[in-house]
Amino acid sequence: MHEAGEKAEKIRKRVIEAGRSGWYTLSHIELPHWLRDNEFLEDSHRPPLNSFKSCFKSMFKIHTETGNIWTHFIGFLAFIAAMLYMYIRPVSADNPFPKDWTEKLVFGAFFAGAILCLGFSWIFHTVYCHSANVSKVFSRLDYSGIALLIMGSFIPPLYYGFYCDTTTRNVYMGVIVSMGLLSVLVSLWSKFNTPKYRCLRAGVFLTFGCSGVVPAIHFVAAHGVAIAHRQASVGWMALMGLLYILGAIAYASRMPERFFPGRFNIWFQSHQIFHVLVVAAAAVHLYGICQMAYYRFTIGSVCH
Repeated sequence: MHEAGEKAEKIRKRVIEAGRSGWYTLSHIELPHWLRDNEFLEDSHRPPLNSFKSCFKSMFKIHTETGNIWTHFIGFLAFIAAMLYMYIRPVSADNPFPKDWTEKLVFGAFFAGAILCLGFSWIFHTVYCHSANVSKVFSRLDYSGIALLIMGSFIPPLYYGFYCDTTTRNVYMGVIVSMGLLSVLVSLWSKFNTPKYRCLRAGVFLTFGCSGVVPAIHFVAAHGVAIAHRQASVGWMALMGLLYILGAIAYASRMPERFFPGRFNIWFQSHQIFHVLVVAAAAVHLYGICQMAYYRFTIGSVCH
């Protein structure tokens, strides 16, 4: 009787959902294979919607992707606003950067990576329930965006950290851009976006991100911890790295829902935690490179 009552209640809720939006959420086992990603999220999944309009309208409904959509949509808008503020405001003693086209390009590399990453992610999580083909296309853009964010994030620290050592700076930038493009190519591999390769995805991007340890150690060894802290914002860069690593761990391990299946279908699931940590890490990174730029402004272009 209890089971029959639960089924009746589920049918009642679905009728109400369908009346409001034209569709109702499904359990994980009811999903077509191409929509199955995380078996620990047992219910409240969107069905195949087959309409971009319906997909974007689903942003305003409650389901497993609601938090994933809005965390990166808000981050996407926030970084566009930050970029416009920095580029439109007049340069002054209180706002000394970006002061020339070179600094604008350096900051632009970071903003482009952050905005594309968050934008691709927001759109992917919004429309991937459209159809299998749409899901494949936008998942590749989503993962490519992560590679672009990592690549763009390296440019400002390398520019300001090795400001007086252009040869070393250019070598590191060349390596980073090459690794970034390789990561994008891997992201376009058809099997890369499947659940089977979840840990591989985390490993690729974690390895790419952690490669920044090499120039950081190089700089500290050459100039000492004190100068690294002032000139290269090593402390802020370390915090950023820690946030990204924690995000990658949450993504790959699927915690906490792994230990409490069905309890985190809507809120506080691992992918939402990953999203929040990515936005937080990018914000910390922006603050850190602003500190680098301000330090360079205070000492000028003189190299000792």
